[in-house]
Amino acid sequence: MEIVRVDNDRKRYIDLLILADEEEQMIDKYLSRGDMYVAIDEGKAIAVIVVTDEGKGTLEIKNLAVAPDRQGQGIGREMVGFIVDKYKDRFNTLLVGTGDSPVTTGFYERCGFAHSHVIPDFFRKNYSHPIIDGGVLLRDMVYFKMEI
Repeated sequence: MEIVRVDNDRKRYIDLLILADEEEQMIDKYLSRGDMYVAIDEGKAIAVIVVTDEGKGTLEIKNLAVAPDRQGQGIGREMVGFIVDKYKDRFNTLLVGTGDSPVTTGFYERCGFAHSHVIPDFFRKNYSHPIIDGGVLLRDMVYFKMEI
C-alpha cells in the first residue's frame, strides 16, 4: 500500500469521500482548502483522508474513509499515523469531529484521541437529511483531540 498526495481532480475520489461525509455540499466546504491523501493498493484507491490547517498549531481531520471491503484491516489507523508523522513538526494538536456513534468514537479512541468537546445539534442543523451511523441517528458533533 502506498499513500499519495492528491492535488488535482479530487472529486474523482468522491465514492470514498462520501463514505465519511454523506453530503457532497459539506465535502465541498473543506476539500479545496485541505491537504488530501489517498491510499493505493494494487492500483486501487482504498482509503482517503483530508486535513485542514485550523490555525494556532491545530490540524483537523475533515474526512477519513476506508473502502467497505478493506475496513477492519488497520488502514484507517495507518492513515491517521501517516498524518501524525507527516505533520508533527508543523502542528501540535490533531482534531477530528465525528458523530456520536460507538463505531467512530471507538475508532478514534483506539487511535489515541481523547474527548475534547461537543457541538450540539450539528448534524440536524447542517445536513438536509437524517444521518445514521452504526444504527445511531446522529445529532451532536463530538470532537476528539490528540497532541502530536
